[in-house]
Amino acid sequence: MGRNKNKKDSAEATVNADMWSEDPREALRVGPDFHLASIDRASTPGWDGDEDDAVAYQTAIAPLLATLQERLFAASKEGSTKRVLIVAQGLDTAGKGGIARHVIGLVGPQGVELTAFKAPTEEEKEHDFLWRIRKAVPDAGYIGYFDRSHYEDILVPGANGQLDDAAFDERVEQIRAFEHELAESGTAIIKIALMVSYEEQGLRLLERVDRPDKHWKYSTNDMSVRGQWFDYQAIYQRMLTATSFDEAPWHLVPADNKWYSRVAVTEMLLRTLADLDIPWPEGKFDVDAERERVRATISDEALAGYDKKLTAKLAKVSGRIAAVDEAAKEIQAEGEDDAPGSASSLAKAPVGAASRKGAKAKGSGAKGSEPKAPRSSKRTKSAKGSKDSTAGAGAAASRKPGKKAAK
Repeated sequence: MGRNKNKKDSAEATVNADMWSEDPREALRVGPDFHLASIDRASTPGWDGDEDDAVAYQTAIAPLLATLQERLFAASKEGSTKRVLIVAQGLDTAGKGGIARHVIGLVGPQGVELTAFKAPTEEEKEHDFLWRIRKAVPDAGYIGYFDRSHYEDILVPGANGQLDDAAFDERVEQIRAFEHELAESGTAIIKIALMVSYEEQGLRLLERVDRPDKHWKYSTNDMSVRGQWFDYQAIYQRMLTATSFDEAPWHLVPADNKWYSRVAVTEMLLRTLADLDIPWPEGKFDVDAERERVRATISDEALAGYDKKLTAKLAKVSGRIAAVDEAAKEIQAEGEDDAPGSASSLAKAPVGAASRKGAKAKGSGAKGSEPKAPRSSKRTKSAKGSKDSTAGAGAAASRKPGKKAAK
């Protein structure tokens, strides 16, 4: 369903978050029996709503997500080493940039580090393949987003037939050691492989050619990479199963529906932040003494106006803190109960439009249209990496415990 169809105007919407019948971190996790070719890339595993529901839900939980991210950032100022790193892989048009805009963009830009990895520069080629990755690891308190990553150094040479078994095994071991090191230092790693079908990728490339405002996204080399479709599917299958482990599992995100990939990654990030269990850091100063110092510099008239509003303001702040604490505990409890379900049954926040109940979404399946093997050609796209940050806002939204769905 299109997101603009049958929407009802409303100042505040109640969003049914019980539509998460399974924690996407479990529903999408790559395990030892994973088979890429059997995945329906238009499926919506774990989500029982439609596009309108997903958009409304994502909007409603944005304030809670932003508050948890702000706590992560604030805690680093008091010595916390915790951070989050999202590693995104996928062929051209898979939606990596959309995740940056529509998911990472929901949180405050002051606590985000985005890095896009392209073909290595001459300087980077003089070092081992993890050298440039280590330089881009987010600082404590930050959410880092890698648009492509160290996995390019398996995928590209693998698809080009330039990576023998010994080299593959060596890079896998280096990556596992590196990610183990990250986890030990306080990094929560979320690895997402965004997978579009051959047909959908072709349509998205065609749109980039047809739309003048999308020409900047298109490269003539994109068709060369598309010609290696089966080569990339084969190396993705091998890489995903070899590098999905407890501390840093892969999550295969069906990406034919952009709205689904965005709400799924948003939920994974939300639950990961909640699991970090970070409170607001306490001040390292004498509150009463500092209050008097500040008040001594303000006029009596200004203080009178401030004091008149203070009680109501503090009550509002206390309520917001309590709501976030309760929501985080609910999410943590669901994980402990091994009943992913929804992170809540209801989430309330001003979203501008009411969600409506949608049809049940189909889960993963073995069906899907794949092409006949096209001619293979080398990948030659290159560009230097870049960093950017995107804006977000919001205070905490409340989340109530929901019914646990049967698996």
